Amino acid sequence: MSKSNELNPAFTRFDRAFAEFLQEKEPSLDAGHTVLAALVSHLYLKGHTCLDLNLLSGGDWSSLSLDKETYNLLPKGLAQSAYTIPWKEGENSPLVLDGQLLYLRKNWEAERRIIESIRNRLNTTIPAIPDLAQDLDQLFGSDKDLDQPDWQKLACAVATRGLFTLITGGPGTGKTTTVTKLISLLVSHSLKQTPTSFPRIALCAPTGKAAARLGASIGDAIGALPEQFRFEIKENPITLHKLLQIRSDDDSSELKPLLYDVIVIDEASMISLHLMDRLLASATPNTRLIFLGDQDQLASVEAGAVMGQLCLHAKNGNYSPATLKWLKTLTTQDLSEWARLGSQLSQQTVMLRRSYRVEGGGVIHQWAQTINKGDDEDLKSLKRNWSELKIWSTQSEEAIDRLDIKIFNDPSTKEFLNEVWRKYLDLVHTVQLDFSKDEQAQQQSAKSVLNAFAEFQVLCAVREGPWGVSHLNKLIAHLLGFQDEGWYVGRPVMVTRNNYHLDLRNGDVGVCLMKNGELRVAFPVDGSSDGVLVRWIHPSRIDSVDSVFAMTVHKSQGSEFNHVCLVLPERRAAVLTRELIYTGLTRAKKKITWVVPDERELFKAVQTKLSRSGGLSCIHNS
Repeated sequence: MSKSNELNPAFTRFDRAFAEFLQEKEPSLDAGHTVLAALVSHLYLKGHTCLDLNLLSGGDWSSLSLDKETYNLLPKGLAQSAYTIPWKEGENSPLVLDGQLLYLRKNWEAERRIIESIRNRLNTTIPAIPDLAQDLDQLFGSDKDLDQPDWQKLACAVATRGLFTLITGGPGTGKTTTVTKLISLLVSHSLKQTPTSFPRIALCAPTGKAAARLGASIGDAIGALPEQFRFEIKENPITLHKLLQIRSDDDSSELKPLLYDVIVIDEASMISLHLMDRLLASATPNTRLIFLGDQDQLASVEAGAVMGQLCLHAKNGNYSPATLKWLKTLTTQDLSEWARLGSQLSQQTVMLRRSYRVEGGGVIHQWAQTINKGDDEDLKSLKRNWSELKIWSTQSEEAIDRLDIKIFNDPSTKEFLNEVWRKYLDLVHTVQLDFSKDEQAQQQSAKSVLNAFAEFQVLCAVREGPWGVSHLNKLIAHLLGFQDEGWYVGRPVMVTRNNYHLDLRNGDVGVCLMKNGELRVAFPVDGSSDGVLVRWIHPSRIDSVDSVFAMTVHKSQGSEFNHVCLVLPERRAAVLTRELIYTGLTRAKKKITWVVPDERELFKAVQTKLSRSGGLSCIHNS
């Protein structure tokens, strides 16, 4: 084990313990074997489901989520040792070598089950919906006068003919509008066949906030449907964990069958490998699964880049002649640009390509597209746009501006924060909650505080350091006139661990207020049927929370804010990638304020694409 002990400290105690355990159970004379075992474990904790030997032998340390120094300390010729590693032999071996990918067995088995389940669903023939073209025209209108394909309409059509569909697209491209019309079409068709049988539909997302936003968006979209297509949501959207009845952070609990006709999963880019495996194993074979997400966003916090790998060819379409011939019966548009002999999965994947965002979102969308491409010309465009940005002021009406600061504790930062959170601060200091009076009015007053806080959010790329979440939360509290620790009126908090007894989920945000003379934390209640807008929890009962004046970009996934302040560190960090910048930028609906102490780090990040090794993309090979 001497070689693994000499490795860079980036290898954790767990990584070393795993390698030592394998060496103890079946000793190997090749020191490279223990290094490989530790490296596979290390990469798993960094989000990779396997070790790609091609990247290892090619010296692509960045795509392996390693720094250059760590990579240079690895033994030479390490990739070759993988072919003789003893711990990959046998049906129950702890490691698996599949081509050029070295896995922990549990990850390899999860990928095999996911691929098999998707293929089975793709191979299942389901009855066609009668008069589909006519219904689509009523829902979307005729496309005869359009200068480009109506991808929402096409996505809806594609989803009707299969049990597994991926709909990807950036913010504002109408994913929830599309799925609302799809559900209305499926409900209408089902009721025509059996008037008393309303289809069982589950709406879910990885986080509570994303689930609530999905419900609100679908609720708004239902009202705009033609009368004959309107429907009622029978069950409120819930988190994916709640749907799967995972009662703790341990995903080993018993599988419960999901007895639904349709399951819609929003923010699918946040789904990890093992959560996807569990979902597919729980859904009945005839359940229609519809995934909505943005393949260009950050992948899940846990291991896996499921949406990215499954949507690998979405930009190109890769539609077969048979698919194009079928779509031609539904549209007058020329789709030949997206014609290729793609996989079965490509035939059930649609990218929404037009943004309908207005106000500041149009400009934000343009910036996001520029950053997302990241090629030389787009980088030049980004640098020009950056040099033309105006400095924020109280009179600023620009959709994108920046704070020109070198330290966050700057007088202009204090002025900025007090201005953008003015309504929230005013309400915190003036709202008096006395529930001996009109309770509904008190509920509305508390909800107004929550809404005012949620209008704006500081997003950070990193947790630690002078530009990280931990430091900025204390500093922002001070700049706003609050105490920097403990419980106090106006403290916004984020739940950091699921608490099923309190029905709180990781990522839920509340604000501490004074209720009847005592501190209580108010959490929003979305979609309540009894008119309850806020629920109250005593601070002493919440054991896992952080202040949330600032949150990481990762934690912001599934959320949207009218105004976002995106904060980057002054020095290079491994998390600074194109996907992180794109994700942070697209959390804003109307306005972005950049805080970038060194603009060179922004440009480097845009040139750095996140890479996660995995084998799900092999589903496109057949």
